[in-house]
Amino acid sequence: MQAAPQIGSHWLPVGGGRPRIIAHRGASADAPENTLAAFKLAREQGADGVELDVMRCRSGEVVVFHDDDLSRLGGRPDQVRQLTWDELRTVDLGGGERIPTLEMVLEAIGSMLLNVELKSPPTWGERFADDGLAEAVSHIVLKKGGRAVEERVLVSSFDPLLLGRFRLHAPRVATGLLFAADQARPYREAWAAPLLRPTAVHPERLLVDARAVRGWHQRGLGVNVWTVDDPAEIRLLAALGVDGLITNRPAATRSVLR
Repeated sequence: MQAAPQIGSHWLPVGGGRPRIIAHRGASADAPENTLAAFKLAREQGADGVELDVMRCRSGEVVVFHDDDLSRLGGRPDQVRQLTWDELRTVDLGGGERIPTLEMVLEAIGSMLLNVELKSPPTWGERFADDGLAEAVSHIVLKKGGRAVEERVLVSSFDPLLLGRFRLHAPRVATGLLFAADQARPYREAWAAPLLRPTAVHPERLLVDARAVRGWHQRGLGVNVWTVDDPAEIRLLAALGVDGLITNRPAATRSVLR
């Protein structure tokens, strides 16, 4: 089944060219992840685009952060979704870097490609109770960014329900279905793809081989693989014909692909 027609042509298969280099949470090996510093450094290091994680905080803003709580990066146990933007904006993530909003990142990265990952809440009950994240992100992309932003954004998620909600609000924006090797079979084999009709699949590198790439491409899907830093893996995946490499080290990855 072919992917549905979408504006995000920048995310379609590259047709044998060099894979796109997508900076995972920015140039996160060299700067605090998911910060403006990491995204700006990714641009300096030659990344084609950046990947980031989003959720809604208590006051409704779409904030760029990966973890459910601040323990790992902020040194405090608070749940991100339970804090307001005024509270979150004061958290030091290292070197004076702060948690940005999605709008702030859009302004900072200029014309780079942008992969926005929608983060699900930690419990099943919260996941089924829509907190408005998908609609809020669609509003930012469609209303505040304009056509130029629509064309270079791809919205992804591990959560098929959340990705489906986004498709309802923004059917023309490119989407990507994420899956990992340790997930149950229906998830790691992307059984939801025929229903969601994404532009791309985003498999963990352990799930990628020549047969899988060929099958995804035959269905018209782009293949963006995470998270790839090892030079040997970079060369192998490029030889297999994947379309994007999501990496913590964009400069090193670009050097390997020359």
